[in-house]
Amino acid sequence: MVGQAAPRRTVIMGAAGRDFHNFNVVYRDDASTEVVAFTATQIPGITGRRYPPVLAGARYPDGIPIVAERELEGLIRRDGVDRVVFAYSDVPHATVMHAASRALATGADFVLLGPARTMLSAACPVIAISAARTGCGKSQTTRYLAGRLRARGLRLTVLRHPMPYGDLARQAVQRFATTADLAAADCTIEEREEYEPHLATGSLVFAGVDYAAILAAAEHEADLILWDGGNNDFPFLRPDLHIGLADALRPDQSDSHHPGEAVLRMADVLVLAKTGAADTDDIASLEAALRQLNPSAPLVRAASPVRLDDPAAVAGRRVLVVEDGPTITHGGMAHGAGYAAATAQPDVSIVDPRPSATPEIARVYARYPHIGPVLPALGYGQAQQAALAASIAAAQPDVVVAATPVDLAALLDLTLPVVRARYDYADAGEPTLGGLVDAFLDQRGL
Repeated sequence: MVGQAAPRRTVIMGAAGRDFHNFNVVYRDDASTEVVAFTATQIPGITGRRYPPVLAGARYPDGIPIVAERELEGLIRRDGVDRVVFAYSDVPHATVMHAASRALATGADFVLLGPARTMLSAACPVIAISAARTGCGKSQTTRYLAGRLRARGLRLTVLRHPMPYGDLARQAVQRFATTADLAAADCTIEEREEYEPHLATGSLVFAGVDYAAILAAAEHEADLILWDGGNNDFPFLRPDLHIGLADALRPDQSDSHHPGEAVLRMADVLVLAKTGAADTDDIASLEAALRQLNPSAPLVRAASPVRLDDPAAVAGRRVLVVEDGPTITHGGMAHGAGYAAATAQPDVSIVDPRPSATPEIARVYARYPHIGPVLPALGYGQAQQAALAASIAAAQPDVVVAATPVDLAALLDLTLPVVRARYDYADAGEPTLGGLVDAFLDQRGL
């Protein structure tokens, strides 16, 4: 009698999001697989922890260790790993293949799991918003669509791509209806940047770690689900309408990053975002690239008009700009909407925060040397939030322009005047996104 084959020893490379989802959906109950570890990158404070037993399931009574990605080769050799699964997003294609080369050089297989194996099916219709890169404007597009859906009398929930940076067991299923819920969950600045604006416009938000359980909870409160993607990942839910955004300010990046290129190739509708701030040649270049990637999808031109709450408070002042964190760090932008809004005011002097940054924030600048004279709104924990506040104070500006979607002044207890920069979705031509979504809803009888 031939004995049963030993389980394939597997490592999942991740960043506290897609990696956990792939494990939960594909490997948790698969007797032919033994996941020996997750590796982690991008997010501070994740390594050295364990994926908890309550989430890992009965086959992993001690949970699963989370180790630094730099330990990959040693981990493979020490634990006899024969398969490495790559499971994080918004990285150049070359980065993925460098990871593959590291795995292959040790003798292990290298695997990318696709949508067919990892998407969950919802009982109600799903509209998903994804993008080629971080910082294209997914969240403002989701908020815009949420308003249109509510105007039609539909109950909706927003399911947000995971950002579980705290107690993973406690964060298995998260439901946010008010800002008090965010405080009770000890949400980081990055989480608040995504959740607060949705709550402010009346949307119910679900997020967490176990998306099968999250989906089951959200379905009970919705006629339709909006998937608000993170980074440039493809959705965790099988979409009935999939909207993919590309950034007209980064026209050469429609096919440069994983899995953003796949997102644009699979989308039902393509949105050319930020056309109001881009050069005509860049818009034309991006449009040509998108038509090459996905000839059948309708193209929508969109803008992201920026406004300051109090422009007079900025004019003629020494201004420190705080930008949305992920857009400026791994999104690759030197600066963003806050810098554009501040420099559009007369006689503004931009205060460069880099020379006076605290050591914690200085390490971020060293890791992302492309960042310009702005401060990314970092805050993965209380220590980093304190470092952010100290860096703002040390720069000694007259006023802070905050382009992060959170109320930074209240969150950090700043004594300096803070002027918020706000930006929303706006159609910039025909066809319109609203019109295409309305046609989809009419077809579904919603």
